[in-house]
Amino acid sequence: MKQLRSFRLRIALLSAALAGSTLVGFGAVSWLQIYNAKISGLDVELLNQLMRASRPHQQERLPPPPRVEINTKNPIALLVLDANGEIVFQSNLVSTDSELNRLLVERLRLTPLAPPPPRERLNPALEPPSFRPIPPQFVTAKTATAIWRIGAAKFPYNQVAIAVSLEAVNQEMATIRNIFLVSIPTALLMVAVGAWLISGGALRPINQLTGVIQQVTVKGLDQRIPIGTTDVEFVQLIVVFNQMLERLERSFTQASRFSADAAHELKTPLTILQGELERTLQQVEPGSEVQQSLSNLLDEVRRLSGIMRKLLLLSLADAGQMSLYLVEVDMSGLLMEMVEDVELLAPSLTVETDIPSGLKVEGDRDLLMQVLQNLLSNAIKYNLAQGWMKIYAGKMSTNIQITIANASKDIPQSDRDRLFDRFYRGDPARTRQVEGIGLGLSLAREIARAHRGDLTLDSTLNGQTAFTLTLPMAHQ
Repeated sequence: MKQLRSFRLRIALLSAALAGSTLVGFGAVSWLQIYNAKISGLDVELLNQLMRASRPHQQERLPPPPRVEINTKNPIALLVLDANGEIVFQSNLVSTDSELNRLLVERLRLTPLAPPPPRERLNPALEPPSFRPIPPQFVTAKTATAIWRIGAAKFPYNQVAIAVSLEAVNQEMATIRNIFLVSIPTALLMVAVGAWLISGGALRPINQLTGVIQQVTVKGLDQRIPIGTTDVEFVQLIVVFNQMLERLERSFTQASRFSADAAHELKTPLTILQGELERTLQQVEPGSEVQQSLSNLLDEVRRLSGIMRKLLLLSLADAGQMSLYLVEVDMSGLLMEMVEDVELLAPSLTVETDIPSGLKVEGDRDLLMQVLQNLLSNAIKYNLAQGWMKIYAGKMSTNIQITIANASKDIPQSDRDRLFDRFYRGDPARTRQVEGIGLGLSLAREIARAHRGDLTLDSTLNGQTAFTLTLPMAHQ
């Protein structure tokens, strides 16, 4: 069996997937941009501090500790060396953290030398300075205790390396990441719900078309779907569907009219033929060969008359014109009468009944009797030798149910699905000795449905067959 899929669900999921990939990509790019912006801003501040710490001091006295002012709450490490590589100043973090000290010294070693100092200018006010230091390179390095942003520069008079912890930046970026982790799924959920609602509105013409299709029966072929308020994308589909309904209505009307006309045309000659055969049969010598032949012909004519009547009823049912003479019918009494006939027709069968009194319906007594006669006749014809029959009746909500079961050979599934088809009689091996034309069950179900009920084949155990007739109870 093919797995069923929901087009509306797929629209919602695809919309959520598209929006999700877009939001995730936007979040990742935004996170990187914010991180790079913070690092760039920090690099600018580090560069300013490198320039401030690189100013030369008098050699005859110790320099004061350089002032480092960076807009951050994280620890800052500073290492200042003279031109000969001797320590001029180092912060507490550098002196206590050997790994950080090694990173700063290594960074100074990798930093290129600055150009030689400029010559003395004759007119400082007019002559611009020719010395421009090499821009320092900033890198991110990790120690056992923290992650640092390190910058180093070499000047004519000293060498400066500075490092700042990225703990505050990482905390801010973690906060932004957590915001994205909460907001993106929420946005995806909103997109999915919105796509579900929007797709439901977009598929409303399909739902309308489905509703009309569900109502298409022999009585609903005249229905059409209006196009005036339909979206342009569905116009062609609805036009094709309306055209299909029109063709079906025309074909069905022609078929029904043909069946009804044929039945009417055959009714009169069959009646005349039956009458002539009965009159001739009374005039021939009793027990003669001619009387036997006429009797056989009369049986065939009566059989043809029965087929004609059933075809006429089916054509009326197809057209929704089956006329019912509605009276209150006591189904309990009707069943008891038929049970007596069964005991006379098949005395070898064991008949078991459970028919409570007071089961009444509003319907056509003759047609309902025809339904029961068909079911009981089939239960006798297709029964096993020395078999049994069970007849149960009872109330079920606002309906009454009549179940007629009998012992029988197992019915193949292929036959079960077609038992109500017209002129279908199942396996010829099972029915070659059984009289019938395959219209009885089809007509019985049409009569039941004309009474707002139904006739179904029950799912039973092996070795038996059961039909259930459902009819609405009469209004008290």
